[in-house]
Amino acid sequence: MTTGRTDRVADYTTRFAAFLEAEVAPLEADLAEQDVGTAFNPRLDEAGRMHPAVWEARREVQRRSAAAGLYTPHVGGEVGGGGFTRAEMQHVEEFVYRHAGLGLGLAALAWTEGPNPAIEHCSPAARERWLDPLVAGEITAAFANTEIAVGTDVLAMKTRARPDGDDWILDGTKAWITNAHFADVVQVVAVTEPGAGTRSLSMFLVDAASPGFTRGRDIPTMLNDGLTGELHLEGVRVPAQDVVGEVGDGFALAMAWINWRRLCRGGMCAGWGSWLLERALDRARTRTSGGAPIAELQSVQHMLADMDADLYAARAASLQAQAELDDLPGGAFGMPLHPDAPRLTSLVKVINDEAFFRVTDRAVQVHGGTGLRLGSPEEKLFRIARNLKIPAGTVEIQRNAIARGLLRGSR
Repeated sequence: MTTGRTDRVADYTTRFAAFLEAEVAPLEADLAEQDVGTAFNPRLDEAGRMHPAVWEARREVQRRSAAAGLYTPHVGGEVGGGGFTRAEMQHVEEFVYRHAGLGLGLAALAWTEGPNPAIEHCSPAARERWLDPLVAGEITAAFANTEIAVGTDVLAMKTRARPDGDDWILDGTKAWITNAHFADVVQVVAVTEPGAGTRSLSMFLVDAASPGFTRGRDIPTMLNDGLTGELHLEGVRVPAQDVVGEVGDGFALAMAWINWRRLCRGGMCAGWGSWLLERALDRARTRTSGGAPIAELQSVQHMLADMDADLYAARAASLQAQAELDDLPGGAFGMPLHPDAPRLTSLVKVINDEAFFRVTDRAVQVHGGTGLRLGSPEEKLFRIARNLKIPAGTVEIQRNAIARGLLRGSR
């Protein structure tokens, strides 16, 4: 299937491969000599946070990637990004995850700490202050939507923003926030008009150096990456120019961010899954049992075949859905969002979350005891796969969205 495999995708992947060899490999070698862990298995500091040397290595990759024009293919060309379609990004993300594996190279493509579709709606002043440095890899961001007792039910959040002259005053606590410990600017979603339904929320760009803004405790998760934590806002003053979009756009903007992460599952799972399948094939050919390679065992052959089937089906579904999203008025992140978009986006997430979990489970099984070893690619990606079923909306929520689309005739 060639959907989205354009000339600029070919150019990007060629340049990315060269970047991995010329820029990332030496940084990984230097990091290994420091004995502080790796990008996805970092040593943690006393507070349970990612070791600063690992964080700085990631940051250096981000800065170099931005300088090479590789960091932000997913954001609009009008704000300094590549302006790639979602179908094109499927191929880009698949290449990056397959060839970077679990190394520093993953930092070369902006993840949740970089610019995203929601922040593109910021004011000209905020663009100069926040978005341009994000695109350049000079600073990092965090998305603060979830709270201690509020996940999917975002309209129940307790964080409030009240007007004060030309400014806004924010109070509340956010939890389970990726990059909470290091972000320079935080996209905070808060209630500005209680009881107004989807118009009750607004999004603010909050300077992490603001008085009243503090970083809370680390929240260890099964990823064990030292990046997740709490954020506290007590009387934090935010100028009107740092409201993203218009007051009342917060729900739509939050969904744009969340849907972006859902759609990234397609390339991520295809890339990592293909890498795992390659490793499983090599293991099956070289590991012997009873004097013969385990690849000759039908049970192992069936596991390899099932991995391939899951990867092929999920990848094809992702490409088809993202191509359809690209063709919708407003695309995947329009405001307002086209009624067909939620079903297509949820299909990408649930299909990949569940297929990738099966792929990682079989990868561990093919490797046997070595697949259980802490820090091995199979063990780490098995934990990541289990984690993926919850963030950006659980697999159960995705099924709800798919059903709603079907019942309203969205096909």
